[in-house]
Amino acid sequence: MSHAATAPASPDIRAPRPNAVVAVLAFAGIVVALMQTLVIPLIPQLPRLLSASPSDATWAITATLLASAVATPVVGRLGDMYGKRRMLLVSLGLLVTGSVVAALSSSLVPMIAGRTLQGLAAGVIPLGISIMRDELPADRLGSATAMMSASLGVGGALGLPAAAFLAESTDWHMLFWTSAGFGVVAAVLVLSLVPESAVRSGGRFDLVGAAGLSVALVCLLLAISKGSAWGWGSGLTVGLFAAAVVVLLLWGWWELRAARPLVDLRTTARRQVLLTNLASAVFGFAMFAMSLVLPTLLQLPVATGYGLGQTMLAAGLVLAPSGLVMMVMAPLSARVSRARGPKVTLMLGAVVVAAGYGLGVVLMSAVWQLVVVSSLIGAGIGLAYGAMPALIMGAVPVSETAAANSLNTLMRAIGTSISSAVSGGILAGLTVSLGGGVSVPSQDGFRVVLAIGAGTALLALVIMAFIPGRRPASAGKGKGRHAAVTTHEKQPSVS
Repeated sequence: MSHAATAPASPDIRAPRPNAVVAVLAFAGIVVALMQTLVIPLIPQLPRLLSASPSDATWAITATLLASAVATPVVGRLGDMYGKRRMLLVSLGLLVTGSVVAALSSSLVPMIAGRTLQGLAAGVIPLGISIMRDELPADRLGSATAMMSASLGVGGALGLPAAAFLAESTDWHMLFWTSAGFGVVAAVLVLSLVPESAVRSGGRFDLVGAAGLSVALVCLLLAISKGSAWGWGSGLTVGLFAAAVVVLLLWGWWELRAARPLVDLRTTARRQVLLTNLASAVFGFAMFAMSLVLPTLLQLPVATGYGLGQTMLAAGLVLAPSGLVMMVMAPLSARVSRARGPKVTLMLGAVVVAAGYGLGVVLMSAVWQLVVVSSLIGAGIGLAYGAMPALIMGAVPVSETAAANSLNTLMRAIGTSISSAVSGGILAGLTVSLGGGVSVPSQDGFRVVLAIGAGTALLALVIMAFIPGRRPASAGKGKGRHAAVTTHEKQPSVS
């Protein structure tokens, strides 16, 4: 069931300049992705900087995770209804506001407030992909959406060394002033160069659906992120998991009966969309293992026998090439998708990621080895992330693009959150003592996490094999704005 409609309410009549639109939206995506790694260099110091206990200080990270999970599907639906560029600017405004609040903070509560506002900007990447679908000619769409999708990984990889440099060389508040500055630049560029699309779905916003999904996501992700601290068998953790299941079931019942649902579950249940989202969640799990293992391994003392004794800045520089590789792989991902279809590209990315993790199990004794491992994993992520929007947009109506891409982005985020909890639990459980009551993750612990990363990438590959084959994007007839990557008209509706 589709609720497609076109409401040309005051569209921007400027002709889009494809190169400028792609560059501006990709820059905005990278700026938002930087928020995920912005505070990593500060984690050991947060309790002292904010005059808080270590457990309370972690809310500066958890708040961003929860806010981004809630905002992503809601902002995507609002973009489809009221204008994607408008909601993109709102998201960037929240990022700037949150950055300023965090920059002015010196205690825990305002920091959590600022980080929550930053998390609410997470919808920028799916909104950017949707704007590209509306505004770009068909021959540019594949490479552009691949770049936009990969910006999530690019920003995360490049943000770590930049944040480490600022944290080590200036006052820590400069991290947030810098992010505010980038947000202002991105907003000005969007206002100047990105037109508003006339493609709207119209209708009334599903407040009940938004509230239900938000409550379910907060319960689920809060239990996942805090389960190790609270105890996986504690009443609070189990209660949150149970509440998430119950609320999700009630939410699904409501969405199937709502006239204008937040998420069209009938469209989402189409085989291509459903399996792509499931593969995205599993792939998100595989992707995050690298982000946890490699920086920790690089910074462990040499006295352990396997640690490499690097600073946070050096560790960030080691991981930075993976972000550059993702950027380089985005146009290659689009070319493979045009020639063989996005399903093949996605499967190829999973194979490359699995190979990278497999190599990491045996190559972890030198800095150059970890550069090779992270770059190989980054290449696979770039390939796969570039193909996901093509598969989603090939099976949904134009008027639901933002909501569908937002749900796909959310599935990746859920996968990374679960990966963080599982990988962190393994590293906390497999330790060696350095004496004086100090324990650090063992080499076997790192190898187990890397092996799990390879295994989940292969699991994603199996799921991808069942995605319906699509004809290559280049075979599409569309030329110009509103052309899809693949034709969704032939995709049967599931009722």
